[in-house]
Amino acid sequence: MAEFINLERLAVGVEKIVEPYCREMLKLHGDNLENIIVYGSATGKDFIPRKSNINLLFIFKSLALSELKKSLKLVARGRKKGIIAPLFLTEKHVETSTDAFPLEFLEMKDNHLLIYGKDILEDLEISQANIRLQCEQQLKGKLIRLRQAYLEIGLRKKGVEALLIESLTSLIPVFRNMLRLKEKDVPREKEKVVKALSTHFQVNEEVFLSILRDKRGDERVGGMKAEDFLGRYLEEIRKLAIAVDEI
Repeated sequence: MAEFINLERLAVGVEKIVEPYCREMLKLHGDNLENIIVYGSATGKDFIPRKSNINLLFIFKSLALSELKKSLKLVARGRKKGIIAPLFLTEKHVETSTDAFPLEFLEMKDNHLLIYGKDILEDLEISQANIRLQCEQQLKGKLIRLRQAYLEIGLRKKGVEALLIESLTSLIPVFRNMLRLKEKDVPREKEKVVKALSTHFQVNEEVFLSILRDKRGDERVGGMKAEDFLGRYLEEIRKLAIAVDEI
């Protein structure tokens, strides 16, 4: 029977979901499956039961369509329990992709737990120049997409609140990586990330904190109409896009 490690360090309730899933995955793939890693909120304090996703990384010796096909039924069952479709990669793919996806691999490296095999993320080296460039791409791209999205939904007057929440959630990893360009110790908790971002880049932390704390679903954020609040949010993202370009 496979020996798993670190399961007790996962967020409360995650172990009983992850362990049987991973045992079944090992049965399906045998020796071709070399390493299993949990990454993201399931490893820490930001995990919210029945709301947060469980993210898994499986490292294979080789990957063909047949390996994916074997896993279809298990992945479908896992989605019902909060395990999103896992990442299937090879070690070579990881080693040769850090320049193309520096933020994604840094997020995994800084927030993961090995539960089976070898930890290929621990000693992964990622260039700071690549981090800065992808942060700039993400921020400027987000500005463009937010404006497009508002043009699409603006007349409906509904959906702006959800747009703000989705947008900020997707930018938290970018904020963390901007902080990595300034300091070594970067917080994991979202609110602490926002407060540190404000310190280093002189943005209005209350704009971001209001969105993080908003769960009402009433098209209001921070006491304002979500549509009016969007203008404040766009301005802070614009300031960050300029700031990262100057690092």
